[in-house]
Amino acid sequence: MLNMQKRLSVPFFAVMALPATAMGFALSVQISALSWLLRTKFDLEIEEIGLVWAAGPIAGILGQVIIGVISDKVWFWGGRRRPFILVGGVLSSLSLLALPNIGVISSALGFEGVLTIALIVALLLDLSINVSFNPTRSIIADLTPPGEQRTRGYTWMQTVSGTFGVLAYAIGAILGNIALIYVGAGIVFLFSIVPTLCLEEPRSLKQTGEAAAAKSASDLGIVISATLPLWAFFVYDLFALGRRLIGVEPQSLTAEIICLVATALLIGQILLRDRAEISQQDLAVHEFRKIMAAHAFSWIGVQTMFVFFFALAEFRFEGISNDALGQIVAISFLLLNAVAALLPAFVLGPMTATRRRVFVHAAALGVMSFGYFVGYFIGHSPAAVFGSMLILGVGWAAIVSLPFAIMSVRIDEARMGLYMGLFNLSVVLPQLFVSMGIALVVQRLEDKGVVFLIGALSLAISALLWTRVRRADPTPVETVELGTGGH
Repeated sequence: MLNMQKRLSVPFFAVMALPATAMGFALSVQISALSWLLRTKFDLEIEEIGLVWAAGPIAGILGQVIIGVISDKVWFWGGRRRPFILVGGVLSSLSLLALPNIGVISSALGFEGVLTIALIVALLLDLSINVSFNPTRSIIADLTPPGEQRTRGYTWMQTVSGTFGVLAYAIGAILGNIALIYVGAGIVFLFSIVPTLCLEEPRSLKQTGEAAAAKSASDLGIVISATLPLWAFFVYDLFALGRRLIGVEPQSLTAEIICLVATALLIGQILLRDRAEISQQDLAVHEFRKIMAAHAFSWIGVQTMFVFFFALAEFRFEGISNDALGQIVAISFLLLNAVAALLPAFVLGPMTATRRRVFVHAAALGVMSFGYFVGYFIGHSPAAVFGSMLILGVGWAAIVSLPFAIMSVRIDEARMGLYMGLFNLSVVLPQLFVSMGIALVVQRLEDKGVVFLIGALSLAISALLWTRVRRADPTPVETVELGTGGH
């Protein structure tokens, strides 16, 4: 074990953050370049672009939960998370290289259009990222004690990752998105491989939370129970994907409205449940459900911006060239991520030392909601949009750092991979809802400024839901020793 890991020094937190940074950089490349590439190079329509983006959440549903469960229970190549980070990093870098060559690949395989190949490449990229993303986050919890040091781990993760995210958008703005894709492939490869081989993982896992109260709970039982607030999103996503695959054009937004009403009822049932009537066995899962609900609405607002920001810019800045539009998008996300890079370790982290993390997070989301309203009402020039993105960065800094620290102290650490995978469902199921449902709204409304309005309302709801998450209770701790072989 390296001395910096023993001492939990700042260089250790920085090195530990690099694998997550690699996956974050891959996502930054995707956010900056994918919609631009599909729209300007391959002439895909907004709904088709939304369908391509839907490939990622599908990969997340399958990849993060399954990999999370497996990585909790295996040990090979000198680690529990290491093998998946290494494999996912290599595959992610190769998938990035395929992005600008979608047309070449499509022609070589004899396809008339590029949509099929774009879907396949996007799915492979996201599946590769998801193979690694869960382990890159879980390893931070594995290597840090609960409390202040774990919060430091996740805030440093976002600071390092956010800094390189800024670099990604700077490259896109200065050199163009094609150059960004190729640079990204190299960074993803290096940051996935080198740091991972330097970190020493523990052979023992702590059982806390619900595991200390009831060791008999099955993984499947936890999956069904913990995801209660997301059930309506799951049903809608299956329905909408099936509708899209068989070519049925929706005539109304009835299914989308039903989904939101059902979600509101499920969340209301959770919030109104009397805490005194909940057994100790179910208490941790009950609080985890609240976190899932709150985080889901954060991602409805964020993903709507990521997927349709180019359409918004195209509408509000009509008449400028595609390259100029691409530059505006790149600068906008550069500013967003610049704020998100600085705040976690230097502002949000220190604030949580004297204030509850939940309320620091909720306040940051409130600021983000305000930033969306600013963009909706006055974002009719590039300068005004850039200003709103700076405000949005406050909430984005919190979303990609604090929820992991909040969530990880409320769950069974021996099932960290499983819970990280389930937590990711509060990201990917709303992302699919955006790609399938919000896409219909954006497509049909002439004013694409609705992207900002949807973000404002979603983040306001999320902030309110986060305030209902209770303080984590102290829990018993037991240690589980891993076997020498994989399972």
